[in-house]
Amino acid sequence: MLLKNILKHFCLITHHKWVVFKLCCKVGEPWRGLVHDLSKYSWTEFSESVKYYAGDHSPITEAKKDKGYSMAWLHHKGRNKHHHEYWVDELAPNPTPVIPYKYAAEMLCDKLAAGMVYQGKNWTKEYQLSYWNREKEKIRTNDKIRAFITEALEMVAKDGINKTLKKKKIKEIYNKHCG
Repeated sequence: MLLKNILKHFCLITHHKWVVFKLCCKVGEPWRGLVHDLSKYSWTEFSESVKYYAGDHSPITEAKKDKGYSMAWLHHKGRNKHHHEYWVDELAPNPTPVIPYKYAAEMLCDKLAAGMVYQGKNWTKEYQLSYWNREKEKIRTNDKIRAFITEALEMVAKDGINKTLKKKKIKEIYNKHCG
Protein backbone atom coordinates (compact mmCIF):
# COMPACT_ATOMS: atom_id res chain seq x y z
CA MET A 1 0.00 0.00 0.00
CA LEU A 2 2.81 2.44 0.86
CA LEU A 3 4.61 1.89 -2.45
CA LYS A 4 1.31 2.23 -4.30
CA ASN A 5 0.61 5.56 -2.55
CA ILE A 6 4.14 6.78 -3.28
CA LEU A 7 3.73 6.10 -6.98
CA LYS A 8 0.19 7.45 -7.17
CA HIS A 9 1.06 10.64 -5.29
CA PHE A 10 4.19 11.21 -7.36
CA CYS A 11 2.16 10.80 -10.55
CA LEU A 12 -0.61 13.07 -9.24
CA ILE A 13 1.66 15.98 -8.30
CA THR A 14 3.71 15.59 -11.48
CA HIS A 15 0.55 15.60 -13.59
CA HIS A 16 -0.68 18.69 -11.71
CA LYS A 17 2.67 20.45 -12.29
CA TRP A 18 2.47 19.61 -16.01
CA VAL A 19 -1.05 21.06 -16.34
CA VAL A 20 -0.02 24.20 -14.41
CA PHE A 21 3.02 24.56 -16.66
CA LYS A 22 0.90 24.40 -19.82
CA LEU A 23 -1.59 26.93 -18.42
CA CYS A 24 1.19 29.25 -17.21
CA CYS A 25 2.68 29.21 -20.71
CA LYS A 26 -0.69 30.41 -22.04
CA VAL A 27 -0.67 33.42 -19.67
CA GLY A 28 2.96 34.29 -20.44
CA GLU A 29 4.53 32.92 -17.25
CA PRO A 30 6.38 29.74 -18.30
CA TRP A 31 9.00 30.10 -15.54
CA ARG A 32 6.28 30.17 -12.87
CA GLY A 33 4.85 27.01 -14.41
CA LEU A 34 8.23 25.33 -14.47
CA VAL A 35 9.04 26.01 -10.81
CA HIS A 36 5.44 25.57 -9.63
CA ASP A 37 5.05 23.44 -6.48
CA LEU A 38 8.61 22.10 -6.39
CA SER A 39 8.28 21.97 -2.60
CA LYS A 40 5.76 19.13 -3.00
CA TYR A 41 8.74 16.86 -3.70
CA SER A 42 10.40 17.80 -0.37
CA TRP A 43 10.33 15.18 2.39
CA THR A 44 8.07 17.30 4.64
CA GLU A 45 5.35 17.59 2.04
CA PHE A 46 5.79 14.36 0.15
CA SER A 47 5.87 12.02 3.18
CA GLU A 48 2.71 13.42 4.77
CA SER A 49 0.93 13.49 1.42
CA VAL A 50 1.75 9.83 0.82
CA LYS A 51 0.48 8.92 4.30
CA TYR A 52 -2.84 10.70 3.70
CA TYR A 53 -3.13 10.07 -0.03
CA ALA A 54 -6.78 10.10 -1.14
CA GLY A 55 -6.60 10.33 -4.94
CA ASP A 56 -9.70 12.44 -5.53
CA HIS A 57 -8.84 15.34 -3.21
CA SER A 58 -5.88 16.84 -1.40
CA PRO A 59 -4.17 14.73 1.27
CA ILE A 60 -3.82 17.97 3.23
CA THR A 61 -7.56 17.81 3.93
CA GLU A 62 -7.17 14.30 5.34
CA ALA A 63 -4.18 15.29 7.52
CA LYS A 64 -6.16 18.22 8.94
CA LYS A 65 -9.11 15.92 9.72
CA ASP A 66 -6.80 13.47 11.50
CA LYS A 67 -4.40 15.82 13.34
CA GLY A 68 -6.05 19.22 13.19
CA TYR A 69 -3.23 20.60 11.05
CA SER A 70 -1.00 19.62 8.16
CA MET A 71 2.78 19.98 8.27
CA ALA A 72 2.79 19.65 4.49
CA TRP A 73 0.45 22.63 4.17
CA LEU A 74 2.36 24.77 6.67
CA HIS A 75 5.55 24.02 4.73
CA HIS A 76 3.92 24.51 1.33
CA LYS A 77 2.14 27.83 1.88
CA GLY A 78 5.26 29.39 3.34
CA ARG A 79 7.33 28.63 0.24
CA ASN A 80 4.94 29.16 -2.65
CA LYS A 81 4.00 32.73 -3.52
CA HIS A 82 1.06 31.67 -5.68
CA HIS A 83 -0.92 30.90 -2.50
CA HIS A 84 -2.81 33.82 -1.00
CA GLU A 85 -1.83 32.59 2.48
CA TYR A 86 1.82 33.31 1.70
CA TRP A 87 0.96 37.03 1.53
CA VAL A 88 -1.02 37.37 4.77
CA ASP A 89 0.82 39.28 7.52
CA GLU A 90 -1.54 40.27 10.31
CA LEU A 91 1.01 42.67 11.82
CA ALA A 92 1.70 44.59 8.61
CA PRO A 93 0.01 47.93 7.84
CA ASN A 94 -1.74 46.14 4.96
CA PRO A 95 -2.22 42.52 6.10
CA THR A 96 -3.30 41.36 2.61
CA PRO A 97 -1.34 43.21 -0.10
CA VAL A 98 -2.01 42.94 -3.81
CA ILE A 99 -0.16 39.88 -5.09
CA PRO A 100 2.18 40.64 -8.02
CA TYR A 101 0.92 39.60 -11.45
CA LYS A 102 3.24 36.63 -12.01
CA TYR A 103 2.07 34.95 -8.78
CA ALA A 104 -1.59 35.91 -9.25
CA ALA A 105 -1.50 34.44 -12.78
CA GLU A 106 0.13 31.28 -11.39
CA MET A 107 -2.58 31.17 -8.69
CA LEU A 108 -5.26 31.23 -11.37
CA CYS A 109 -3.52 28.47 -13.33
CA ASP A 110 -3.06 26.42 -10.13
CA LYS A 111 -6.77 26.64 -9.29
CA LEU A 112 -7.78 25.57 -12.78
CA ALA A 113 -5.24 22.74 -12.87
CA ALA A 114 -6.32 21.42 -9.46
CA GLY A 115 -9.90 21.15 -10.67
CA MET A 116 -8.85 19.59 -13.96
CA VAL A 117 -6.60 16.99 -12.31
CA TYR A 118 -8.90 16.03 -9.43
CA GLN A 119 -12.11 16.06 -11.53
CA GLY A 120 -10.55 14.36 -14.56
CA LYS A 121 -13.13 13.58 -17.22
CA ASN A 122 -15.85 15.18 -15.07
CA TRP A 123 -14.21 18.62 -15.23
CA THR A 124 -16.16 21.31 -17.06
CA LYS A 125 -15.21 24.91 -17.84
CA GLU A 126 -17.78 26.00 -15.20
CA TYR A 127 -16.40 23.78 -12.44
CA GLN A 128 -13.73 26.09 -11.03
CA LEU A 129 -16.02 29.13 -10.90
CA SER A 130 -18.61 27.10 -9.00
CA TYR A 131 -15.96 25.89 -6.55
CA TRP A 132 -14.48 29.40 -6.21
CA ASN A 133 -17.89 30.97 -5.52
CA ARG A 134 -18.37 28.60 -2.58
CA GLU A 135 -14.91 29.35 -1.15
CA LYS A 136 -13.94 32.92 -2.08
CA GLU A 137 -15.45 34.68 0.94
CA LYS A 138 -13.74 32.28 3.34
CA ILE A 139 -10.23 33.10 2.18
CA ARG A 140 -8.09 35.93 3.52
CA THR A 141 -6.83 37.80 0.47
CA ASN A 142 -6.86 41.25 -1.02
CA ASP A 143 -10.24 42.19 -2.51
CA LYS A 144 -8.51 43.17 -5.76
CA ILE A 145 -7.02 39.68 -6.11
CA ARG A 146 -10.41 38.15 -5.29
CA ALA A 147 -11.99 40.26 -8.06
CA PHE A 148 -9.21 39.29 -10.52
CA ILE A 149 -9.64 35.56 -9.89
CA THR A 150 -13.44 35.86 -9.99
CA GLU A 151 -13.52 37.67 -13.34
CA ALA A 152 -10.96 35.33 -14.90
CA LEU A 153 -12.91 32.25 -13.77
CA GLU A 154 -16.17 33.80 -15.02
CA MET A 155 -14.53 34.22 -18.42
CA VAL A 156 -13.27 30.63 -18.38
CA ALA A 157 -16.80 29.44 -17.50
CA LYS A 158 -18.24 31.47 -20.39
CA ASP A 159 -15.59 31.18 -23.10
CA GLY A 160 -13.35 28.27 -22.06
CA ILE A 161 -9.66 28.05 -21.24
CA ASN A 162 -8.27 28.49 -24.75
CA LYS A 163 -10.11 31.76 -25.38
CA THR A 164 -9.52 33.16 -21.89
CA LEU A 165 -6.01 32.14 -20.91
CA LYS A 166 -4.01 34.47 -23.10
CA LYS A 167 -1.24 36.69 -21.76
CA LYS A 168 -2.83 39.92 -22.96
CA LYS A 169 -6.32 39.07 -21.69
CA ILE A 170 -5.22 37.87 -18.23
CA LYS A 171 -2.89 40.85 -17.85
CA GLU A 172 -5.81 43.17 -18.78
CA ILE A 173 -8.06 41.60 -16.15
CA TYR A 174 -5.28 41.85 -13.56
CA ASN A 175 -4.57 45.51 -14.41
CA LYS A 176 -8.29 46.33 -14.34
CA HIS A 177 -8.55 45.13 -10.75
CA CYS A 178 -5.03 45.51 -9.40
CA GLY A 179 -3.21 48.00 -11.63
